[in-house]
Amino acid sequence: MDFLLPALIVLATVVAMELVAWSSHKYIMHGFGWGWHRDHHEPHDNLLERNDLYALVGAAASISMFLIGSPMVLGDGAWWPATWIGLGILFYGIIYTLVHDGLVHQRYFKWVPKRGYAKRLVQAHKLHHATIGKEGGVSFGFVFARHPAKLKAELRRQREAGIAVVRESAGA
Repeated sequence: MDFLLPALIVLATVVAMELVAWSSHKYIMHGFGWGWHRDHHEPHDNLLERNDLYALVGAAASISMFLIGSPMVLGDGAWWPATWIGLGILFYGIIYTLVHDGLVHQRYFKWVPKRGYAKRLVQAHKLHHATIGKEGGVSFGFVFARHPAKLKAELRRQREAGIAVVRESAGA
């Protein structure tokens, strides 16, 4: 099999997963799935969060794609692109874990970026955590982050419109 098409499928899946993550974060985690996500927005000293259950959902999606793409499981009914989609979901999960849990929340390592895109990611996610409760908010993605000044302006607008309760420390 040619290398280019599988590589493009993996890359497209990683990009698509950011859209899936953004929409599921905004509409599921901050919607009917808030019960699993709430503890992620509250201070605690626990090693694990209920929010970590969402990683199992992502793992199940990746494993499902590997199964659908496997001739060992489905024989001639296997759909070969599914294997590469599963790999893209897996890669996105690794990126998410390193960026969100590692860099932003410092669960695995301690490094505070002083400049560049890594700093922008941290700032954007900190602004996501600037709201109290599940209503309103900004920056629901994990890998692509808008400029912090634009996010602060959006938080200020949400606070003034009564959409979100913003922590005083957020400066919005």
